[in-house]
Amino acid sequence: MRKEQHHKGWNEIKTNDSWAIFKIMGEFVNGFEKMSKIGPCVSIFGSARTKPENKYYKLAENVAKKIVEAGYGVITGGGPGIMEAGNKGAHLGGGTSVGLNIDLPFEQHDNPYIDSDKSLDFDYFFVRKVMFVKYSQGFVVMPGGFGTLDELFEAITLIQTHKIGKFPIILVGKDFWEGLFDWVKKTLLDSFSTISAKDLDLIHMVDTEDEVINILDAFYKESGLSPNF
Repeated sequence: MRKEQHHKGWNEIKTNDSWAIFKIMGEFVNGFEKMSKIGPCVSIFGSARTKPENKYYKLAENVAKKIVEAGYGVITGGGPGIMEAGNKGAHLGGGTSVGLNIDLPFEQHDNPYIDSDKSLDFDYFFVRKVMFVKYSQGFVVMPGGFGTLDELFEAITLIQTHKIGKFPIILVGKDFWEGLFDWVKKTLLDSFSTISAKDLDLIHMVDTEDEVINILDAFYKESGLSPNF
């Protein structure tokens, strides 16, 4: 009897998994349709826990304002903290402000600086991540936690394996990022040779909004703006 109940439960899971395909497909279709109309954007990542009085909140706001003044839109994860700062800067700069919101039991809520027609909601992290990667002309990565690191290293991996086109990855805040990338260079590159030196070519570490814009402009003088795959 217990074995029969176990098999019944497993079959129900498999059925639910099959139907989930349609929900996943719907998120992809809606995302592709909306994002393809928005134009060239730069994604800004960072902690949802960063408060408005934090220096990196203000820096993210300034970076985003400079980005839209340079002719790009801004994409964030749509929530509070650094995401809010990014959308706020884009909004204040009169540019495109996109929010890719994720349904979470904590931390995440829409911030008020997203353009009303450019707020997308996702249940699946992996669908949302595709939108970031496909439609971003660059990643600006502010101090953050596991989610920020996840986006950063996924982008590096996809570029390293030639699954997407190259784009600049800009780490803002040397005091936050230097320790991690010293470890990457000394341990992964020098001691264990698990990466090659060229894997780090597109990673830039900066402290100011002007440096961010200079890197983006220098890169796109050499190549055109288009989706990454």
